[in-house]
Amino acid sequence: MTSIAPKVSVVIPNYNGISYLRDCLESVYRESVVPDRVIVVDNGSKDGSAEEAEQLFPEAEMLRMGENTGFCGAVNAGIRASEGMDYVILLNNDTIVDRNFTRELVRAMERKSSVFSCQAKMLSMKDPELMDDAGDLYCGLGWAFARGKGKPEKLYRRPAEIFSSCAGAAIYRKSILDEIGLFDENHFAYLEDCDIGWRARIQGYHNLFIPSARVLHVGSASSGSVYNLFKVINTSRNSIYVIAKNMPVPQILLNLPTLIPGFLVKAAFFAAKGYGREYVQGIAKGFLLAMKGRREGKIVRFYPENFGNYVRIQFELWINIVRRFLQG
Repeated sequence: MTSIAPKVSVVIPNYNGISYLRDCLESVYRESVVPDRVIVVDNGSKDGSAEEAEQLFPEAEMLRMGENTGFCGAVNAGIRASEGMDYVILLNNDTIVDRNFTRELVRAMERKSSVFSCQAKMLSMKDPELMDDAGDLYCGLGWAFARGKGKPEKLYRRPAEIFSSCAGAAIYRKSILDEIGLFDENHFAYLEDCDIGWRARIQGYHNLFIPSARVLHVGSASSGSVYNLFKVINTSRNSIYVIAKNMPVPQILLNLPTLIPGFLVKAAFFAAKGYGREYVQGIAKGFLLAMKGRREGKIVRFYPENFGNYVRIQFELWINIVRRFLQG
């Protein structure tokens, strides 16, 4: 009796990606197992990248948003379009995937039904011997960070459980997305993948790092640089929102002794970079966004049956403070 292969789509959000999108799509179509569907979601690009993709890759589906709906709006449109799929892979347009990328991610998901997401091994495009992201971690300082960033890739050759998957190169189980909801579009961009991974963790699901699925990544292709006005305001805003969404009030109070110093250190850091005012503005917007999210019913409700999951997450938040400074 033969089993039916799982169906998988790849969703590639694109915003003015003329320098990257062609190479990304070429790599996807060179894979040993080509996904059932390849969906490019264009966020109102003005550089001709969407038109070029349509011309060179007519087999790919193009969804045009008309305006920039942010990362969340784009990938949600792609996920909704992925009807009948078992898995959805999200892939940044500034990536080049290995030949076995999709195959390895699907194989990892098939091993255990409690796995919500698996992240690929993201390597620096400039120097593939260095890690870009080996899975995202979140700590009690209120910081999310990429595991292993800038370290030799040979140190990250084993699968590992992670806090959440970086949505730049990760696979998600469609049935669990249907259960917990899609990406929260209030984020627009940044920390949305931490939020959705956190929500899955609260429900008892797992997120994994899969080193056999490899991808090269440029990084900051859409925002333009590592530090800029857009990124600072959105990350600081969303850093408040993600806590308000996923931590019950008692857990927030428990973490205040580390959260307050964490935010003060970040404020000093961005002040030194010339973005101190924008960082504080973002924090204020985060509190307003949290109130908006509460009105919209987006705050994760606490249920006693999930108490054990909250305890496990809390210990991980404390452990990840140490891991942040060891860059583990």
